[in-house]
Amino acid sequence: MANHKKNLYRKNGKIKQKYYEKELKHLQEELVKLQYWIKDQGLKVCVIFEGRDAAGKGGVIKRITRRLSPRIARVVALGTPSDKERQQWYFQRYVQHLPTAGEMVLFDRSWYNRAGVERVMGFCTDEEYHEFIRTCPEFERMLVRSGIILIKYWISVSDEEQGRRFARRNRDPKRRWKLSPMDLQSRSKWVDYSRAKDDMFMYTSIQQAPWYVVGADVKEHARLNCITHLLSLIPYEDLTPGPIEIPQRQEDSGYTRPDISSQNWVPAVFGENPPEVD
Repeated sequence: MANHKKNLYRKNGKIKQKYYEKELKHLQEELVKLQYWIKDQGLKVCVIFEGRDAAGKGGVIKRITRRLSPRIARVVALGTPSDKERQQWYFQRYVQHLPTAGEMVLFDRSWYNRAGVERVMGFCTDEEYHEFIRTCPEFERMLVRSGIILIKYWISVSDEEQGRRFARRNRDPKRRWKLSPMDLQSRSKWVDYSRAKDDMFMYTSIQQAPWYVVGADVKEHARLNCITHLLSLIPYEDLTPGPIEIPQRQEDSGYTRPDISSQNWVPAVFGENPPEVD
């Protein structure tokens, strides 16, 4: 490693916080440029995030969307399917969330639930699983042919690191809600999940939409690497508008405002409410 690169990392190999924040800020500025390009060109971008529990999918997604407009960059994180949804074509509840022109949709888990948790935990039959494996590549080829840019990330975490993250969540009451019963069962079925993931890759990493694996034992590295890679997959130009001329405030034409004491103010536990607002 070059000397100037060595200075960017701690002795344990993790990136220094100051450099991480600097690089993240730069990448988020580039994501804003990408957002303008997606809107201007009418692109339809669909990004799927899969991985083991506590791998850091949510953290990557948050860093991608933090500076973006929710009208252009939407996050989809579906819960357990309803009884009605269980009777639908399997992909049906996902289709309605796909991007339209000028949108980027990020799936925090996706239709690949069937190849992962549903298969391992027995929530689907063998017939349903094999039908998914047969259908999924054709479904995704159809999406790509329709003009959707489909990008699939597997956020990878080691057994040891997942165990440490589970332990930290368990110690912190503010984060303990993240430890669901399903998360705990995933630890006891680690090998089964590995086998399911390997099979999923074998059948569904297709030329039109391959799987990309992001090493995530160090969350900061995973975030920077994933965003850098995402930006490299979609050629874009900088269409960021220049500073906008802000109009002058409308002049008061004699309108008398009601007394502010007539309004229900939130108690100013911090600071004081101004005498005149709005």
